[in-house]
Amino acid sequence: MLEKTINESLKKALKEKNVVGVSVLRLMISEVKNHKIANKIKEELPDDDVMAVLQKMAKRYRESIESFEKGSRSDLVQKETEELEFLSSFLPRPLSDDEVDNVVETVIRDTGASSMKDLPVVMKEVMSRVSGRSDGRVVSGKVREKLGGL
Repeated sequence: MLEKTINESLKKALKEKNVVGVSVLRLMISEVKNHKIANKIKEELPDDDVMAVLQKMAKRYRESIESFEKGSRSDLVQKETEELEFLSSFLPRPLSDDEVDNVVETVIRDTGASSMKDLPVVMKEVMSRVSGRSDGRVVSGKVREKLGGL
């Protein structure tokens, strides 16, 4: 379904002459096709798989923006930021810091975690609950902070 939506959005962006949209949508379609080829999938991808591909793309955009900022390339930062914003319209709303804190606290309570030894168990469960709606580095920092304070 999401794969079909992306293809339809490309047609719309082409009609509207949305340069950024066309560029990002073509890249999205290419990434989805590459995923299908790598995994030998012939039919339409499930939405979860498409979402995972888009999450990886968003992560690469964020890393590029960070690198360009370090290199003082404001022109490329602006371009990548515009493309990330367009891509983000296809992704679920990211969780706020408070929402991530609540998930971390709930998982720690549910798993009975009491020290840093429990970090892998807590991280696995938290990441499954936030399912791509929060960056792994942010989650890891919050889990470490909470477990370190126990």
